[in-house]
Amino acid sequence: MNIRNAEISRNTKETQITASLTIDGSGSSNINTGIPFLDHMLELFAKHGFFDLNIDATGDLEIDCHHTVEDIALVLGSAFDQALGERIGIKRYGWCMLPMDETLVAVALDLSRRPFLVYDLNPPVPYIKDLDTKLFHEFFQAFSVKAGMNLHIKLMEGKEVHHIFEAVFKALAKALDQAVSIDKRINGVLSTKGSL
Repeated sequence: MNIRNAEISRNTKETQITASLTIDGSGSSNINTGIPFLDHMLELFAKHGFFDLNIDATGDLEIDCHHTVEDIALVLGSAFDQALGERIGIKRYGWCMLPMDETLVAVALDLSRRPFLVYDLNPPVPYIKDLDTKLFHEFFQAFSVKAGMNLHIKLMEGKEVHHIFEAVFKALAKALDQAVSIDKRINGVLSTKGSL
């Protein structure tokens, strides 16, 4: 099997980001975003998806976290798109219903190259430390667009905000791991159109 990996850089007046991704990895990560909670979420995303992921980001955090959060998602989505190439042989669809204590989330996705986000999640508090929880909508929107992914995220139960986002990132990892898996029965891409 070809090694499915990517290295992406994004440099603007607001952020400087480099990332490397190996899809068929072991779950190792080295994440430095300047936003500790986001570091934690991306580390567990890598671990539970078995992705090897390195991200080094510097952003204008003195203003707020918005540019850094969104641009990291753009880079991460681009890395998945690049690493997947023509998406030959992938299962394409993935889903996971994941519990974490009182929380239950559902994530379903399609690596169709037709990006769309359905985000049915209203955070119970506005901030995690100084991180605006509404920025996660921006993160998943940017990620889905650059990855070419139809992404549905639904909070079914949950009161503790840390549990909610941890469950979402874990469920996303599990669903992506399923969707990027190679199925030898698939000839070309999994589409009656013959392309994605």
